[in-house]
Amino acid sequence: MNKLERITIDPTVMTGRACIRGMRVTVGNILNMLASGRTRDDILVAYPYLENADLDACLQYAALLANDEELELKPK
Repeated sequence: MNKLERITIDPTVMTGRACIRGMRVTVGNILNMLASGRTRDDILVAYPYLENADLDACLQYAALLANDEELELKPK
């Protein structure tokens, strides 16, 4: 599975913000937690339905956006 396949955008979920695997967990929320010093383990305990690969996908998504690369994400 391509890491970015874990990132979904659906206008009916969290008003179309980038989410993890169609869940109501936004990429922005995960990135904010990482940026504020929360560890991967902290996040995975708080969100037991997430996987390490989901966190990797969030970081890859952010890196692509920071480099102004275009992303083609399939709408759910």
